Amino acid sequence: MASNASLIIFRILFGLLMVLESWGAIATGWVRSAYVEPKLTFPVGGLVQLRVLSGDIMYGYFAAMGFAALGVMLGLRYRFTSLALAVLWTGAYLGQTDHYNNHYYLAVLFAWGMALLPAAGRASMDVAAGRLAFTAHTSPWVARAFKLQLLIVFTYAAIAKFYPGWLNGDYLRVNLGSKGDVWPLGWLVVQEWFQDLTVWGAILFDGIVIPALWWKRTRVAAFWGLVAFNLFNSLVFRIGIFPYMVIGLTVFFFSEASVERAFAWVPGMKPNEPLADTPSPAPAPRWKIALLGVYLAVQVALPLRHHLFPGDVAWTEEGHRMSWRMMLRTKSAKLLLVARDPASGKSWTIDQDEFLNALQQHRVASAPDFLYRFVQDLKADFSAKGQESIQIFARYSACSLNGAPSAPLYDSSVDLAQVEWKRFARNHWVVDQRL
Repeated sequence: MASNASLIIFRILFGLLMVLESWGAIATGWVRSAYVEPKLTFPVGGLVQLRVLSGDIMYGYFAAMGFAALGVMLGLRYRFTSLALAVLWTGAYLGQTDHYNNHYYLAVLFAWGMALLPAAGRASMDVAAGRLAFTAHTSPWVARAFKLQLLIVFTYAAIAKFYPGWLNGDYLRVNLGSKGDVWPLGWLVVQEWFQDLTVWGAILFDGIVIPALWWKRTRVAAFWGLVAFNLFNSLVFRIGIFPYMVIGLTVFFFSEASVERAFAWVPGMKPNEPLADTPSPAPAPRWKIALLGVYLAVQVALPLRHHLFPGDVAWTEEGHRMSWRMMLRTKSAKLLLVARDPASGKSWTIDQDEFLNALQQHRVASAPDFLYRFVQDLKADFSAKGQESIQIFARYSACSLNGAPSAPLYDSSVDLAQVEWKRFARNHWVVDQRL
């Protein structure tokens, strides 16, 4: 058995970060812009049933999620609050993709991990109230699972950077070049030499930092490097809680004794008897370890699924999500949609402002799955008006990837109202200039 100190400390930090994420989303207006104001939402995978997660109810939804996260942090009614946080955050993640990023997906994975683990055996109100027995041990597979998950994330982040848009510096020139006014590092990130250094520096860092944390001799240096790297990302890219969640995960790489010493000041952490004398739970059964193996195998496989069909995933977006392709591409795009009534032969331009906000219009113009979902909504709207045979064409589309010259993204000759979305095959109405 291993000490559960790392798990307990991460529970407290993760709960705190999710409180800030949930209530901060209300305070900053993110809930309003993502769920309340849009006339349409775009759930993951076309799960239109999740459109119930929209409107003013989402203020209460995120408030409740914050309270659940607070319960996780405090270890209060942990079995209920941890499960509530996992369910609510998963719904928030699946309910809209306008603001999608891989960090939200990682938080989903950890929320479920914390819901399934006995992470309230110390420093918790449940122990203080006598609802749970104090326990200072857990299976060594707990720390290994967190470390392996982080290894998968960073390894794929490094591998994904081996593509022309990153290696030639185009993404960094476009993205960092627009951040000259970001205090306090704007003056630095716009320098060409810094952008050139970042191209290979980021690949090297992503590739070696987790193995370096694993190895005792390089652990301290890797930790401070990870702290500096994530604080830089937080200051420059403003990506919410993710940098701090990654820093918090490093607690799993340090020795049990060092974690026990470092966090002995946390109320409820110190056992009333020597650690070795505290009762240990039974070893993890083989079926649980086997399930963990299946989970990790899925995590390894998911980022590879874009190889099932041809095309540049950065261009087509097919296989982009849940693959740790982080901060690799930026797009500008324009799209003109035209509806045609075959009965009368009349055509007219679709006013996207009637249905979509500015961000959603950009997503529809630059991401094929967004366009497909929007066309399905248009079909339903026209059908409700008695125009069931309507045709819809992308009469003009132009997309630029990482500042490159614009090119068509959608085939203008295809009636989009008749296409079907293929999840594991190429959608031929999506134009890839390389094919």
